[in-house]
Amino acid sequence: MTRELLLLRHGKAEKSREGNDFDRPISDPGKRGAQRMATWIWRNDLMPDYVISSPAARALETARKACKAMGMGAQGIVEDQRIFEATTSELLRVLGDVPQTARRVLLVGHNPGLRKLLSYLDGEKDERLPKAALARLELPDNWQELAPGCGRSLNRIRPGELPERFPFPGPQDTELRDRPAYYYTQSAVIPYRLKNGEAEIMVILSSKKKHWVVPKGIKEPGMSPQESAAEEAREEAGVEGVIGDEALGSYVYEKWGAATTCHVYSMEVSRELAHEDWQENHRQRTWVTPQQAAAQLRQPQLGPMVEALAARLGVR
Repeated sequence: MTRELLLLRHGKAEKSREGNDFDRPISDPGKRGAQRMATWIWRNDLMPDYVISSPAARALETARKACKAMGMGAQGIVEDQRIFEATTSELLRVLGDVPQTARRVLLVGHNPGLRKLLSYLDGEKDERLPKAALARLELPDNWQELAPGCGRSLNRIRPGELPERFPFPGPQDTELRDRPAYYYTQSAVIPYRLKNGEAEIMVILSSKKKHWVVPKGIKEPGMSPQESAAEEAREEAGVEGVIGDEALGSYVYEKWGAATTCHVYSMEVSRELAHEDWQENHRQRTWVTPQQAAAQLRQPQLGPMVEALAARLGVR
């Protein structure tokens, strides 16, 4: 029996800020490259059963974008500090610690480490591995016994060789969209509290501070709609609470060049995070009456849901 190793170099990163190479964020083109590569993996039925990544920002975000685009979710990624600025010997030790039950491993990291590891494993000189490129190798049946030249190269793929747009599942599976399919299903919450017998709704400013909105975001692969909505509430509004089991409703709007469906849930707020613990504290958050929320929220479909929530609570 054999095993497979997928080596994925991180996507293009932003320029260094104050010389801090470790924290350099991935750029938007870098994200798209990682997603295109992950879509190729998914469509060729090459899903890994173990994912390990450098914890450097650009590599970890590459791993997360790739796992989500494959429909796996990012919760199972194993971070290993040794991958950052690793030598071949260090990367071999990383692979040696992989569970023996893993048959196909995705390792996300950096050059020159990945390039040198590739040369070591397949015995080829002057290996090239551009940003967001993927190398697929067949290896012996033991992660702890990887000798020079023991691997056989199966594929070498660069993002530029792949379609820029992403397949969207449908009857003929022929529709292409600007983003991976999971982007087009979203979750939102209407945060509320009862104060002195009256309902109050929390609204927040949009990221560009032009409109009043409620917390909303992509339904993350590997998470339920409610879990995704709760995460958005924590990040965007700095609140935690109890999410309703059933959606208040849903609406469809245009985003990323196609119809996007958003499912809306109620959230009874139990805690407001302190300003310093609120991830997107550049926004403004405020409590208003249901009537004010219905009138102020940018998405008109939310108004009836706010009113229905207030009626269910027995207040107006």
